[in-house]
Amino acid sequence: VQLQACGGGLVQVGGSLRLSCAASGRTFSTYNIGWFRQASGKEREFVAAIIRSAGSTYYADSVKGRFTISRDNAKNTVYLQMNSLKPEDTAVYYCAASGRIGVKAQENWYDYWGQGTLVTVSS
Repeated sequence: VQLQACGGGLVQVGGSLRLSCAASGRTFSTYNIGWFRQASGKEREFVAAIIRSAGSTYYADSVKGRFTISRDNAKNTVYLQMNSLKPEDTAVYYCAASGRIGVKAQENWYDYWGQGTLVTVSS
């Protein structure tokens, strides 16, 4: 499966953005999808994930209550709604797909990665 993330941009503190991760392939609904981010000079970190059936979602503590992950399997797309953005949310955001059972925060759990989209939160 090929992934393409988009929707990043420049936003002020407290603002909102919605990222999209569009996937190719007819088997999109069989993949669990995760969002990760990497700030400048830091390691890439887990943000959120959603299982293939869209029944369960998982979030990093740093974004819980502010970010919402969702998916539309008919459109082969996963979304990350980001509200109440903070300067520390500034990063390149990546979506990733895993065909394994279950969801984990580790990068090596995911087999396919998108190219990333930059989110900049200005204060």
